[in-house]
Amino acid sequence: MNRTEQIVTEFVYFLIVRGGKMSTPVLYYLPPSPPCRSILLLAKMLDLNFELKIVNILEGEQLKPEFVAMNPQHCVPTMNDEGLVLWESRAILSYLVAAYAKTDELYPTDIRVRALVDQRLHFDLGTLYQRLTDFYFPTMFIGAPLDEGKRAKLTEAVGWLNSILEGREFAAADHFTIADLTLLVTVSQLEAFEFELKTYKHVKQWLERCKQYMAPYDYEELNASKAAMLADMFKAKMNQTGGT
Repeated sequence: MNRTEQIVTEFVYFLIVRGGKMSTPVLYYLPPSPPCRSILLLAKMLDLNFELKIVNILEGEQLKPEFVAMNPQHCVPTMNDEGLVLWESRAILSYLVAAYAKTDELYPTDIRVRALVDQRLHFDLGTLYQRLTDFYFPTMFIGAPLDEGKRAKLTEAVGWLNSILEGREFAAADHFTIADLTLLVTVSQLEAFEFELKTYKHVKQWLERCKQYMAPYDYEELNASKAAMLADMFKAKMNQTGGT
């Protein structure tokens, strides 16, 4: 197949999948936000262009009436794809693969594999990422003292992830999926916060494997640099408050 035939084939595929619609989905986001970073990384993998609109939550832009009318939870990321408004990054990840990917590799249709992907997505949302935010964000945003009880909860969750990854190259399948993508963003943020990962052998090995896999998709620019930005905010607040 020559280049022209390839372009025509991909264009026809797009028309079939999208029902002939050609508009660009809109993503309301904030670049350093970990959930937003996962969406941007997936878009790079899918070669998908968003109309990007920054919502500065630190200045309360998410509370503007027009944004609240679209998303009553007034959170980012929020996506509008021809009137389909979604928030919660993991729901957006699943939708984007179904709507725009050429294969099901990132979100397999095999029911048993997909069940594992979904479980890992929920584990990240409700446990690992939740405990990261519980421990770090009160200090980073309002200067609250670090809570050792919450540190212990976070340590427990990282230990569970280490057990999940034992004997596996990737989190849910024998290849990279959106489960790895969302967990990668969370764990790389932990690493940027200088959470001690060296005792979690399986997490460390998996993390390096995922970083290498994502390197061609602007991983450093879209994720690593923004993780460092949040870490710098945390360290600055710690210095201000004299925390340890």
